[in-house]
Amino acid sequence: MPVTTDIVQSYRAPRKVLRRQLDQGAGEERALAFVMIACFISFVARWPELARAVHMDPAGPDLAERMSEAFVGGVFFAPLFFYGLAALSHLVARLFGGRARWVEARLALFWALLAVSPLVLLRGLVAGFIGDSPAHVLVSTIAGVAFLIIWIAGLLEAESAPAQPA
Repeated sequence: MPVTTDIVQSYRAPRKVLRRQLDQGAGEERALAFVMIACFISFVARWPELARAVHMDPAGPDLAERMSEAFVGGVFFAPLFFYGLAALSHLVARLFGGRARWVEARLALFWALLAVSPLVLLRGLVAGFIGDSPAHVLVSTIAGVAFLIIWIAGLLEAESAPAQPA
């Protein structure tokens, strides 16, 4: 199935979508692609917010400097953080009887990041055009809750399945 269709279905049946992803092959190349695409989309989603920050504070750093910082942090360092978070979540799941492989736990987290990318883009637009406001808080909260629901449901699906041979 196309990734866009899976993203939409993740909001209705996250466990089913992750099971389909795992059945297609839970390889490191797929996990890496998901996290890199999700981080790049998050970087792009920050553009309106960064442009607004330059407009509101012309004496501060210029747009190129702000975008460079966001790129390095969002595309180079954020994936490393998410790899660590996936490992930590897998260790916690193992304490409670989880049986997934490491890559399956990573895939659950990275898929959740990719699945909420439309909401992250919306959050970026709201932050850029409206700024700090109740609408920004609402969209950020919805994106955060959607991420947690998809991630936890996916992690439960991955950890409840019988472990595949490495």
